[in-house]
Amino acid sequence: MITLVLGGARSGKSEFGERLAAALPQPVTYLATADPEGDEDFAARIAAHRARRPPGWRTVECGDDLPGALRSLTGPVLVDSLGTWVASVAGFAADTSGLCAALTAHDADVIVVSEEVGMGVHPSTEVGGRFRDSLGSANQAVAAVAGDVFLVVAGRALRLESAETAARRSL
Repeated sequence: MITLVLGGARSGKSEFGERLAAALPQPVTYLATADPEGDEDFAARIAAHRARRPPGWRTVECGDDLPGALRSLTGPVLVDSLGTWVASVAGFAADTSGLCAALTAHDADVIVVSEEVGMGVHPSTEVGGRFRDSLGSANQAVAAVAGDVFLVVAGRALRLESAETAARRSL
């Protein structure tokens, strides 16, 4: 099953995703999308994430080829995160359809963590707006193939119903 975990900065989304992954058959592969080179604060945050992981988990750094990295793996996977993946791709043109194909073809559970940036202040730059739009599209595409979608706010998780279910309820 594919599970998408969304949340804002410091919402607890990564920890929630890790707790979900800890309940999966072990070992889990942590598919990291971030490259902290040159950013000491970001490197410290990544180190804190690593320290929380069980010792039996394997970490794979995928760079900008998240779909290819996922296709090369077997077993349960935790992807953290779509935001850093989209940011690493030139022009924010991430291969979302390739990612969704890799997710649906994967042989085991995959938990995908992503930033929800559409609820914040309107970006003040054109580049910021393009990033927000690209990540929002990626989140919607992954949510469409996911069995479960959670929104994490202040360390609390809400399970979100599908758009189809919500539409039926409103009729």
